[in-house]
Amino acid sequence: MLRRPLRFLSSLPAYGEVVKIYLGPLPVYMVTSPELAMRLLAADADSYDKGIVFDKMRPLFGNGLATSNGEFNKRQRRLVLPAFHRTRIASYAETTMVRLARNSIADWKAGQVVAVDEHMQNLVLSIAGRTLFATELGQDVLDEIQRSVPDLLDNVLVRAFSPRFVERLPIPGNRRFDAAAARLREVIPRVVLAAREAGTDHGDLVSMLLMARDEDTGEGMTDEQVHDEVVTILTTGAETTAVALSWFFHEIAQDPEIEHRFHAEIDQVLAGRPVTFADLPRLEYTQRLVNEILRRNPPLILMRRARTDVTLGGVRIPAGTEVAVSQHTLHRDPRWFPDPDRFDPDRWLPSRAEKLPRGAFIPFGAGARLCPGHLLAQTEIAVVAATIAARWRLVPVPGTKVKPRLAATMQPNRLPMTVVPRH
Repeated sequence: MLRRPLRFLSSLPAYGEVVKIYLGPLPVYMVTSPELAMRLLAADADSYDKGIVFDKMRPLFGNGLATSNGEFNKRQRRLVLPAFHRTRIASYAETTMVRLARNSIADWKAGQVVAVDEHMQNLVLSIAGRTLFATELGQDVLDEIQRSVPDLLDNVLVRAFSPRFVERLPIPGNRRFDAAAARLREVIPRVVLAAREAGTDHGDLVSMLLMARDEDTGEGMTDEQVHDEVVTILTTGAETTAVALSWFFHEIAQDPEIEHRFHAEIDQVLAGRPVTFADLPRLEYTQRLVNEILRRNPPLILMRRARTDVTLGGVRIPAGTEVAVSQHTLHRDPRWFPDPDRFDPDRWLPSRAEKLPRGAFIPFGAGARLCPGHLLAQTEIAVVAATIAARWRLVPVPGTKVKPRLAATMQPNRLPMTVVPRH
């Protein structure tokens, strides 16, 4: 698992639908079939809490959607969901996403070598910050996001699986993680308080979170709850999107035919104008590319903990036991995805995709705990990719070996690419 995580996770289905492994001394039951994944995440979701990874993340995320359990989680989800309504996402796409994406490439020069992974992380964090905080009140937070979130993302997975005593060791990773978390805990509440006092809908996510009211009680979120959801959105949503965009440009550059089909669709649909939310259904090939990227590079693992004694796939699992499903295991299973290591966007043609069993493709989870920002993330990947590709090709630098690096997700170890004008 430590040395070759992708190979290890891909090997698990050969041992059965439920496989017991050990992460250090911790026994974990790994679910390897789509059917049992849907039972774990959807049908029997109330029988499980979030699990040990989320326990370790709680000091950073507080009691946000990523870490909370039970009725509190359900209430928070009801309050958060309106912030991710399609009309809001359409507004973000056509203002914030397009504008910041175009600004980020405005100074590129032909022949310039760009660190695409770093560029995408900075761009996505800028979009996340501006989507959360539309006014100048949030400038301090935007600056702190750029500074602190990368330190959190680089260390969160190691932190999650480390014994408690390791967290207290004064090693560089711990110091960077703790300092970044402390800075965000200081700066975000100030902006949330200022936004509440202003009492105005600025069209951003924080305004929506502050205005949200529970249908049953009429109560809204406390400032602390808004803070926890803001940190959750920043650290979970931004990471997935930035990594997907990095792999997007790497993958299409490996196959001239795929790259040509992508660019031809962008040129035909957009005809030189900025992309809009309404364009996305017509960018059919682009959407297939996004799905294939999400299939090949999803989050590594989703953890749960049995609240009571449960039986899963004929295996009795005692209360308090950790249970997990790996999206990587499901997404690379040749039973559902023939030749799974091949990058093939046409596997997402409707006639082929409709044959997939439920649970075979779950990049954002499933069931009642499906990531509420999934449409926002998919929109952002497509909008940013289309905006950049309308002007530039990104060409691999000869001799550069790009491979996955284990962090919060499977990031490219490095991704320098040469900028080439398209027109």
